[in-house]
Amino acid sequence: MLTNYVYKLRPNVTQSIKMSGWLDMLRSTYNWSLGDRIAQYNQQFIQGDYCDIRTKGEACPLTCFVSKNGASAEPWKVAIADKNGKLKNPWRSAGDIQITALPELKRARPWFSQIDSTVLQQNVKRLDSAYKNFFEGRGFPKFKNRSNFTSFTYQMGVKVQGSKIYLPKLGWMRFFNSRLIPDGFSLKAATIRKRLDGWYVSVRIEDKNVPDYISKPLADVQSVLGCDLGITKLVHLSDRYQIDNPKFSTNKKAKRTLKIRQRRVSKKVKGSKNRKKQAFKLGRFHKKITDKRTAYQWDVANRIVSRKVDAIALEDLNISGMLKRCKVKIDENTGEGVGVLVVPVESQLPNPKGRFLKNGQSRKKGLNRSISDAGWSELTLKIEYLAVKQGKVVIKINPKHSSLECRNCGHIDKSNRDGEKFICTECGYHGANRWLETKSQ
Repeated sequence: MLTNYVYKLRPNVTQSIKMSGWLDMLRSTYNWSLGDRIAQYNQQFIQGDYCDIRTKGEACPLTCFVSKNGASAEPWKVAIADKNGKLKNPWRSAGDIQITALPELKRARPWFSQIDSTVLQQNVKRLDSAYKNFFEGRGFPKFKNRSNFTSFTYQMGVKVQGSKIYLPKLGWMRFFNSRLIPDGFSLKAATIRKRLDGWYVSVRIEDKNVPDYISKPLADVQSVLGCDLGITKLVHLSDRYQIDNPKFSTNKKAKRTLKIRQRRVSKKVKGSKNRKKQAFKLGRFHKKITDKRTAYQWDVANRIVSRKVDAIALEDLNISGMLKRCKVKIDENTGEGVGVLVVPVESQLPNPKGRFLKNGQSRKKGLNRSISDAGWSELTLKIEYLAVKQGKVVIKINPKHSSLECRNCGHIDKSNRDGEKFICTECGYHGANRWLETKSQ
């Protein structure tokens, strides 16, 4: 079994300064590696042959850095045959070439030698993971800044003794041992992460003798608990139990505090120490809200999973789609109005019908804040995690018309619902949240 434990570190001043310096250097290496791959792609597939500014010589895809020459020399591995006698693919990926170039980096810039070698290697593999996510349909890797690059990973050499942890090139460091590591588990990796209230370490531990959690087969499911995620109430359960939504960042007190602290930040001179102090206080308040929400979600997930059922039904919501902006509406009947329509550069023609109509975005802005504050995605992940630990099944349901369909006759109509009440306009069936019972059966 493979799992992760998170602890808060207690580094001394020297260790804190060193880790902050590591983050700056690793971020520059990550950005340089990403820029190198982008340049290689442009040279190979867009520009073709080009003139190198440094050497003033003609270069082509076979002589550019990531393809062949550079610090890593040959891009081909030694051909090795597999069990069937077939030669494996000898081509080296961009990540392998950039990892091989790390010794050259240390010789050219000696200050990189203070960083552990596995940390530098994992930094390049982090970029490989970003490219893998891109090819699977996610966003293209982005250049990092101080706000979104706050962690680095050790692959080996980490040791734990009591309430002290040994990190290579950093030495022994104390931490709050809030959760004992079970006997028999060995350390596989450790990720150091910087947050507003200090440094944290996420330790990955493994024990091959302990089997993984196995959920119950779907054929053996006898009872199902339906869950409807909402805003007024965080969760509506099919057994008529409702869980309140504290609205940690959208309640009256939190909104007022955020408004005041954000105003204090905006009134300070940009780049000044006072502005940084106020920004730090604002970030600490956001961190406090996040911690409260996370603790509450674990409590809610435990209350849901602890019920005596075999499966839990959740809506398969497209939350990112729900948070998108409304489409722009243009009045095509008149050219009067205050709206301005952006036209393509190549046309360079004024828009004769430039009036924008109301599309409800100003009202949807508050709804988006409430959805983000509820944290449906994180709550769903916690429910799935605890359900697997207890051997229960999580069923994802298509949310289309789930709250408008009548349980009795199957009639679908918007007028069937009045807030939390359900009254079918076709057969007269009525109830509160009755669709949950339909989906749970």
